[in-house]
Amino acid sequence: MSVWKNHGEKTVYENPWLTLNLADVELPDGRHLDHYVIRQRPVALATTVNEAGEALLLWRHRFITDTWGWELAAGVVEHGEDIEAAAAREMLEETGWRPGPLRHLLTVEPSNGLADGRHHVYWSTTAEYIGHPEDDFESERREWVPLDSVPSLIERGEIRSANAVAALLLLHHMHATGRTAD
Repeated sequence: MSVWKNHGEKTVYENPWLTLNLADVELPDGRHLDHYVIRQRPVALATTVNEAGEALLLWRHRFITDTWGWELAAGVVEHGEDIEAAAAREMLEETGWRPGPLRHLLTVEPSNGLADGRHHVYWSTTAEYIGHPEDDFESERREWVPLDSVPSLIERGEIRSANAVAALLLLHHMHATGRTAD
């Protein structure tokens, strides 16, 4: 078997969102190498798919890559917080919409060759508009985007985030096959 063995890690940097470690890794042939590892807290994401087959998304700029794109409401799970509750909280804070009962859609590891971060995506079929989002600085706008447009939005580079691509493609498939109805 081709298994890499982690013989221990040393913390290089730490903050409330991540820890950067240097791991002593043994390769299958017995050689050792230093490998940087980013340890992260879980991330929770949420959207709603309405009766018209539209998903609630955020249009936002990412300064790191200097790109714009559609994304799901998302954020770090607070210590001791339930992941599903965090997803609902993030959706309300970032969109102004409170989701109805959430369902787990998928969990992805966006960069598992470098980081242990897990992104847990939830969705609902109903949402209630509460008011202007508390965290309106997170996005330029919030819109209901047709799931039918997802493949072309990805192709045009308007959905770039790995977690959003995975979640929206799955929701698009579920919608096309009639699996998003209650």
